[in-house]
Amino acid sequence: MRHQKKGRKFGRIRGRRKSFLAILIHNLIMENKIQTTEARAKEIRPMVEKLITIAKKGDLSALRLLMKRVPEDSAYKLYHEIAPRYKDRDGGYVRIVKTSELRKRDGAEQVIIEFV
Repeated sequence: MRHQKKGRKFGRIRGRRKSFLAILIHNLIMENKIQTTEARAKEIRPMVEKLITIAKKGDLSALRLLMKRVPEDSAYKLYHEIAPRYKDRDGGYVRIVKTSELRKRDGAEQVIIEFV
């Protein structure tokens, strides 16, 4: 039974999984839209929304916290460009749209994750 076992492992150990998710978040921030599998998108959506909520505070400690969690250029973009767009919005900054495509090698469902 999987009681109190939240999160997906993606076949990786803890450190590699953490950097893998950080790279996915970085790509989403830099490109504003990425195509990935449904499981990956569902895993990074709450993380991205929490980062935007931190960036909305607009103080120096928020910027330093972002730089700790994502690469520097994506932290600056999140802080200066993306977060000000959502200053009047309480949540739901990211949208997941299912596509009709399946990945060829394993049949995983593909989705597009983008900012609202």
